[in-house]
Amino acid sequence: MSAARTEFDVPATVESLDVVQDRFAVWWDALGIDDVRLRFGLETALAEIAANIVEHTRRTDREAGRGYTVVLDATADELVAVLTDNGRPADVDLRAVTMADVDEESGRGLALAIAALDRLEHRHEDGHNIWTLACSR
Repeated sequence: MSAARTEFDVPATVESLDVVQDRFAVWWDALGIDDVRLRFGLETALAEIAANIVEHTRRTDREAGRGYTVVLDATADELVAVLTDNGRPADVDLRAVTMADVDEESGRGLALAIAALDRLEHRHEDGHNIWTLACSR
């Protein structure tokens, strides 16, 4: 696997959030990109979407564990993170996302991800929620 692409599986637990950030840092450092704005945008969105998966993913069966796969890839045109979870379909309308009020304790994750990225997509396919996060280079 080249430095431009890495893939790993993690359980949908709070502890996985540290693993995702650590693996992102190793991947980013291997790319050798010196663009703080680009890194901050993608890393922030990745952390927010991973946290949403951990908090909101639900399974219909009780036998299989909740988990997700993270694919990080760099092309000549963009940096992409794809998160695929094994949860029930998430009812998400990204066009309706707004920033939570200042006094709210939650509800900012998707709005922050949208603001940080050039592209955020969600779909449910073959029993998986698939989140695509992209920043143009």
